[in-house]
Amino acid sequence: MMATAVLVAGCAAAYAQMAPAKIADTSKGKALVNAKGMTLYVFDKDVGGKSACNGPCAESWPPLAASDSDKASGDWTVVVRDDGKKMWAYKGRPLYAWKNDKAPGDTDGDGKLNGAWHVAAP
Repeated sequence: MMATAVLVAGCAAAYAQMAPAKIADTSKGKALVNAKGMTLYVFDKDVGGKSACNGPCAESWPPLAASDSDKASGDWTVVVRDDGKKMWAYKGRPLYAWKNDKAPGDTDGDGKLNGAWHVAAP
């Protein structure tokens, strides 16, 4: 029983240390992707590590959600959104998916809103 508890605790600690996104190849080059392999984006209107994409914007650009127990590590930080929910940021830039990307590797969101949205590069 003790060995199982140690193993579970060890796995939980290792999982907590994992980055919230991975790196994958896209038509735009290397990009950060979420757990489903979907391309992540950054938004030029986000300033000072604060998300400017709220309400209807966040419906089209779902934030890379963070839980209350997630902690910043290295280049990864947790941002509190206007609605009180948390999301991940990479190098101070909040990360989002794009609702119209349909398959892993899609980059349809790149350049949207007069060039304000960009593929998140590692």
